Amino acid sequence: MSDFDIELVGKVGSMALVDTEYGDMNYNVIARISRELKPGYVWITSGATEIGKLDYIKRNGAPLCGSDDDNKTDYAAQGQSVLMQTYRQFIDSRYSVRQILVEHQHFNDIEKRRHLGDMLRRCPKQNAIPIINYNDAVSYEENRKLEINRILQTGGKAIECVDNDETASQIACLLKCKTLLILSTTDGILSDPTDENSLVERVSGKDVYELIANVEELQSHCKGASRAGAHGAKAKLEYVKEPLKNGTRVIIASARYSISSILDGSAKATRIGLDF
Repeated sequence: MSDFDIELVGKVGSMALVDTEYGDMNYNVIARISRELKPGYVWITSGATEIGKLDYIKRNGAPLCGSDDDNKTDYAAQGQSVLMQTYRQFIDSRYSVRQILVEHQHFNDIEKRRHLGDMLRRCPKQNAIPIINYNDAVSYEENRKLEINRILQTGGKAIECVDNDETASQIACLLKCKTLLILSTTDGILSDPTDENSLVERVSGKDVYELIANVEELQSHCKGASRAGAHGAKAKLEYVKEPLKNGTRVIIASARYSISSILDGSAKATRIGLDF
């Protein structure tokens, strides 16, 4: 661990946390993830908007009827409390749990980026597990795009955090973690999106240049996304390039497997890095 600040940055996607058959949060998945979290892990969780919507419908009998932006704001604000309550319920009681809500500005501003990184690095020594999500309750798309455009005009480069795959990759770079784990509803990246048996198990290379070239070759086979608003496997692979350049190994796997079985290699996954 001497070359890395943090052992693991992990992320779980929205649909992995939702039981679509019963229209409810998937408590089994969150409970299993929570029981494996420990100091030295930084966890990025999606799901606030989806879970907030389910919780609202459960309590009111019908969904909200406002604009998409307003509904997303209101659902996210409601879902955050449900998510954090559930994580806290199942995480080992010996550990502190800290909620961190981030926005693109926390990565584009040097001082805010430094402040965020310092706080996250203190967590392992303080026996604390940070749970991170993008702050959808106060950041809506139109305003975010205006802010990003202003940054691009002055600096030429901007981090948008369009979804939590990008957020997780930025956290991985900020902390220089040993492993970046991205959990979704699939076993990993498929070379043929129509064939569930075409899982790509390894992406490596003789050096980082060949590794990135092989990632880009795999991107050419990726199409589509799991749901509206998601950006799909191609975007996942784009986001993880920067962590890979830092020496972080990346694993993309299904949330139905335990974290330990993914890390020890016994579970199916796409594993990307020079040491795979």
